[in-house]
Amino acid sequence: MRITFADMFSGAGLFSAGATRVGMTPMFAIDLSKDAIATYNANVASVGIVGSVLDEHELPEVDVLLAGPPCQGFSTLGRQDPLDVRNSLALEVPTWARRTGASVVVVENVPPFLRSTKWRELADCFERDGYMIQTWELEAADYGAPQLRRRSFTIASRIGEIVKPKPLAASRATAGEVLSRPVSDGDAMHVWPTPKGVAAERIKLIPANGDKRDIMRVAPELCPPSWTTVGCQATDVWGRIDPDQPVNTLRCTFQNPSKGRYLHPTENRTLSLREGARLQGVPDNWQFVGRPYPVARQIGNGVPVPLAEAVAQSVSDAIYAWHYRTAA
Repeated sequence: MRITFADMFSGAGLFSAGATRVGMTPMFAIDLSKDAIATYNANVASVGIVGSVLDEHELPEVDVLLAGPPCQGFSTLGRQDPLDVRNSLALEVPTWARRTGASVVVVENVPPFLRSTKWRELADCFERDGYMIQTWELEAADYGAPQLRRRSFTIASRIGEIVKPKPLAASRATAGEVLSRPVSDGDAMHVWPTPKGVAAERIKLIPANGDKRDIMRVAPELCPPSWTTVGCQATDVWGRIDPDQPVNTLRCTFQNPSKGRYLHPTENRTLSLREGARLQGVPDNWQFVGRPYPVARQIGNGVPVPLAEAVAQSVSDAIYAWHYRTAA
C-alpha cells in the first residue's frame, strides 16, 4: 500500500524529506515563502504551492498530515508572547485534518508549545473529532542528527497508539564529523559572510571552543560596554563550535556570530550554508532557492531530517500494522 501525506507550513521540505525516506508519498505542501516552496519542489516533489493555510485550497485526501506551525510565540529563544498572532495558526490544523481525511496528524513545534493554552485548544479540537492524542519531546541528536535540537511532536491518531521512536543505540554524531567532510568544488551553497573590521579582529582572537569571554579577557577594547555592564547574558555568542559534540540548535541566524556558537572550529569564519544544511541532515544534492539569508532561514526553520525520518517511520509502521489488522 502507498502512504500519502500533505505538509502544512512546509518550509523548504525538511520534514517532508524525512517522510519520503521511509517511503511516504507527498501529495500537497504549502508555505508563505516563494523561495521555500521553490526549494521544496526542486528537492522533494513538485506538489508545493505558495499560499496561506487560512485561504481556501483544493486539498487531496491523504493518510498523514504534517504541520509545523510558527513557533516564535512559544520558543524560549524568542519572546514567548502569548498574544503573537501566529500562535493561532496551529488551530487551523484540525480543520485541514478534517478536509484531508488524515488518519494521523503530526504537529511539530518547540517543547513549550505543549504547555500553552493554544496546545490545549488544539488537543480539544482533535479529541472532539475522534482522534487520540499523544505527545513526544525528542532530542534530534538521539536520532542521528549532529545537532542538539529538542522538539515536541503532538500525534493525533484515529488508528490507535503510535509507538514513540527509540533513540539510536550508537554514539551521537558530532559537528566535527560533518564539518571535516570535504565540500565539492564549485558548490554554490558553500558560502558565508566575509568578516570585516571589528568582527574579523574578534574572530581571530577566539581559541578552540572559546567564545566572547576570551575576547573580553584579551582585547577589551574590541568589546562594547554592554558586554561588561550587563550582568546575566548569553556566553555562547561569538563562540567556536566544539567539534567533539553535536552543534547547538541551528537558528535562522547561524551565519551571524553574535547570535550563538556558530563559528567554525578552526577557521576564522561562520558556517557556510552547505555546512548548516549538513548539520540539519540535508544531503549535498539539495540546492536551496534564494539569497543567502532567506536560504539560512529555510535551513534554520526546518526539522532535522534524521529526526523527521524517525518520527515518520513510527507513523508509517503504525499505519501498516493498522491496515493489516483491519484487512485480516
